[in-house]
Amino acid sequence: MGKRIVVLNGSPRKGGNTSALIDAFREGAEGAGHTVEVFFLQGMDIHGCRGCFGGGKDPDHPCLQRDGMDQIYPAYRAADIVVLASPLYYWNLSGQLRTAFDRLFAVAECDPNYANPRKECALLMAAEGDDFSDVESYYDNLMRHLGWTDRGRVLCGGVMAVGDISGHEDLDEARALGASM
Repeated sequence: MGKRIVVLNGSPRKGGNTSALIDAFREGAEGAGHTVEVFFLQGMDIHGCRGCFGGGKDPDHPCLQRDGMDQIYPAYRAADIVVLASPLYYWNLSGQLRTAFDRLFAVAECDPNYANPRKECALLMAAEGDDFSDVESYYDNLMRHLGWTDRGRVLCGGVMAVGDISGHEDLDEARALGASM
């Protein structure tokens, strides 16, 4: 039986190098019988977490804020796998992705012990440079704290301008990662 995969695309550039990694991943995952839903976060109206601890009272709308996250929450709760996709910005995930991910805490608030739902996760990143060590440390700690399982990562350096990734071997790696889910 195929898995349900949610991809959170934190790139501000539609059709950029991060999107190319996602497209390759999606091709591999769907070819293996999985369902993939991609959220282009830049195009959604998502506000920052208020830290109000007021969520968790309505599982259908876990956060008190009503914005683009209302589209993501049901898909996230149903997902087996969450893929974090982002360009490398200041040696970390983009602000778009961090903002949306912070807001997933409202789903943990639905549990009396603030337990996050258990998920598998993968990381897709594109960058001009090739030093991903800081973001990998963050990602590893995130997996540990959430109790999630890392299914793999594709970190593609040397791609800055839109289209630089074309023909890059990391696209094959992303496709293979998707198929392996």
